[in-house]
Amino acid sequence: MTPEFLRLIDDEDPEQSIPLPTPDEEKEMSTSDVPDVLSVLALRNTVLFPGVVLPITVGRDTSLKLVKDAFSGSRLIGVVAQRAAETENPDSDDLYSYGTVASILKLIKMPDGSRSIVIQGKRRFKINGIVETDPYFKAQVEAVNESTDVDQVEIQARIRSIKELAIQIVNLSPNLPSEAAYAIQNIESPTFLIHFIASNLQIDVSDKQELLETLPLVERADLVMRHLDKELQVLQLSEEIRSRVKTDVDQQQREYLLRQQLKAIQEELGDTEGTGVEIGELRERAEKKKLPEHVQKALNKELDKLGRSNPASPDYAVTRNYVDWILDIPWEEYSKDKLDIKRAEKILNEDHYGLEQVKQRILEYLAVLKLKGDMKAPILCFYGPPGVGKTSLGKSIARAVGREFVRMSLGGIRDEAEIRGHRRTYVGALPGRIVQGIKKAGTANPVFMLDEVDKLGSDFRGDPSSALLEVLDPEQNSAFNDHYLELDYDLSKVLFIATANYLEMIPAPLRDRMELIQITGYTQEEKLAIAKQYLVPRQRDRNGLKEDQFEITDEALKLVIDGYTRESGVRNLERTIGSVARGVAKKVALGDLEGEKVDGEDIETYLKSRRFESEVAERTVVPGVATGLAWTPVGGDILFIEASVSRGTGRMILTGQLGDVMKESAQAALSYVKANAEDLGIPNAAFRHWDLHVHVPAGAIPKDGPSAGVAMLSALVSIYTQRRVRHTVAMTGEITLRGLVLPVGGIKEKVLAAKRAGIKKVYLPEKNRKDILEIQRGALKGLSVEYLARMEDVLEQVLVKRPTNDPKEFFKVPAAEIQRQPIAGTPDLVVSNN
Repeated sequence: MTPEFLRLIDDEDPEQSIPLPTPDEEKEMSTSDVPDVLSVLALRNTVLFPGVVLPITVGRDTSLKLVKDAFSGSRLIGVVAQRAAETENPDSDDLYSYGTVASILKLIKMPDGSRSIVIQGKRRFKINGIVETDPYFKAQVEAVNESTDVDQVEIQARIRSIKELAIQIVNLSPNLPSEAAYAIQNIESPTFLIHFIASNLQIDVSDKQELLETLPLVERADLVMRHLDKELQVLQLSEEIRSRVKTDVDQQQREYLLRQQLKAIQEELGDTEGTGVEIGELRERAEKKKLPEHVQKALNKELDKLGRSNPASPDYAVTRNYVDWILDIPWEEYSKDKLDIKRAEKILNEDHYGLEQVKQRILEYLAVLKLKGDMKAPILCFYGPPGVGKTSLGKSIARAVGREFVRMSLGGIRDEAEIRGHRRTYVGALPGRIVQGIKKAGTANPVFMLDEVDKLGSDFRGDPSSALLEVLDPEQNSAFNDHYLELDYDLSKVLFIATANYLEMIPAPLRDRMELIQITGYTQEEKLAIAKQYLVPRQRDRNGLKEDQFEITDEALKLVIDGYTRESGVRNLERTIGSVARGVAKKVALGDLEGEKVDGEDIETYLKSRRFESEVAERTVVPGVATGLAWTPVGGDILFIEASVSRGTGRMILTGQLGDVMKESAQAALSYVKANAEDLGIPNAAFRHWDLHVHVPAGAIPKDGPSAGVAMLSALVSIYTQRRVRHTVAMTGEITLRGLVLPVGGIKEKVLAAKRAGIKKVYLPEKNRKDILEIQRGALKGLSVEYLARMEDVLEQVLVKRPTNDPKEFFKVPAAEIQRQPIAGTPDLVVSNN
């Protein structure tokens, strides 16, 4: 019997729980009129029989439309099973030729947008042909009448056998309530009983379809009895297997008692040397190890249990493994911190260039630890673009403070047990990766790096980020409880350092527990210093070259940084330097030369043509193109805003996968231009008889945010005044309808991107003046910064004085054409992200 059968049974009134049709209703259903053409609903995994009420979830779009149309009309549909359940969009060949006319009793809208319907079968029909396939199947059908020529004696005999078999199945099945037998006994209609039981049999759809297509009632009853008999045999065999397993368990209990008796005899004879020696060694290890009182108590209990257990029993191995874990974990074993502040600062500077904020925070921690003697370790989170040294910084911090270093990658972890461990009841259970990392470190106060904390996932097995809340909370982690150990462990001395690329991907409660330190991208000068101090020597060693065999000049490094690796970090820079080093190594190995000092002119020999060129001058040679600045998770970038006009009715078209905020910036910019058209020298015809198209290139990449407002306004004013934007300037800032320029974020990344692109002047909001102070002065060499409070301040500076075309002549429309055009109302806004 199927699970649907369980839902039909009411414990208080089992007879009323099954919707039994009265004789009159059954006669009316079997003789009801069937339309010549029926809408056909395809079912995946079941067959509907006449008289049976069935709940169905409708998910396909075609099926949803069919159900909506039918429910608002006659509520009659044809229900046909499909031959293969996995077919998502069946055609006429995928459907059986026999089905059941059904009436929709109830239509329920589900939260996910699908529909659930409750239908009741009326009578069978045969499909003579499909007349429509769009939007859903419609078929020409003919009704199939129930056989009336039935020998009552024969059918009653079969009905009695069917009820007896069904009642036996109910009594044997552990999942079916005993009230089901009473309900089956009270079904009097032979046809409905056969259909009801056939609908609830656990058989294939093809077998159910065979029952539906069997017209003589006696033959249908024989088929049902055959399937019931088969299910009864399966249940009887299952009962026999359960009985046999119970016998085996009783045998195991008997063997356990015998082993206990044998153990007592061995103790009397003094023959317990092997197990006794092993437990004695464990107790000796426990005495030597420094353990907290609650751990010592739990360990003694487990050792006593181990001493009473038979070495051949499964529990012995589980307990022994648990004892080993307790003895291997460092409970009160701490490494001594090296509190020499100057030494720590020297190590941090040796390993990493820049990153002053991070170094300052570590030195502050060591200073307080030196003065106070005991304090909870900070929980830090380094976030920033890839390749800026977040992970390697953890190793450097561990070396500076003299602690062990453990790294745990959280990328892709979806199981909470990875953090907290599995309970000992599971086969192969282990502690979580936090405890495993502590064991690997060998001390209770290591530097523990939680790498890629923003890449955590979650599914039905739990949410690892929620499990980390206890680990990273200074008020709770002094009593961290692992599911395997079930003992409180003090993590308050562990220096946790998390790393992330996307701060928004970290859940807010977890983010709140960490001290966030942003590591921004490197300037060109910083990259040059990092390449000279770290990357070139490292690639020289990795490629087997000596110092006199491979050198690279500052000019060559600058060319690699600017022309081959535009990034926030230095990963690609190191790979590119490695490519040059391998090219030199090949020549040295072939004997072509003894060594080489690579200059700027030699770079193309090893790296081919440069990958990045400044496009700003080329893109801004015509009116309507402005250079904006954008922030991305991997650093800053320049963004071109292109505007063009064409003869039309005043519509504005936006393309380039723009988000809602960016679309609103474009609308605000257009409103400002219209409001100030007279001051800007823009003729009114430009808005009434010309369409405006704003496009942001790189259409495959979604873009959003308010910071492109200034660039959008500049592009619009440029196209309407026919004065092109200077190619040496870039801008960022949010605009308002009153012309105010509001502050935006990511200033450092944007300014550095502008310099990489060859921009000479950057326009920033006035309130972002403080953000420029965070950038080293050397990084701004050759780049001037202007600050804006209102848009009027920037337009005269970024636009050239002489227009390419006279706006009045350019936007002039012949009078005859104006008369043919419809009167322009409110301009339409057309948005396309394709």
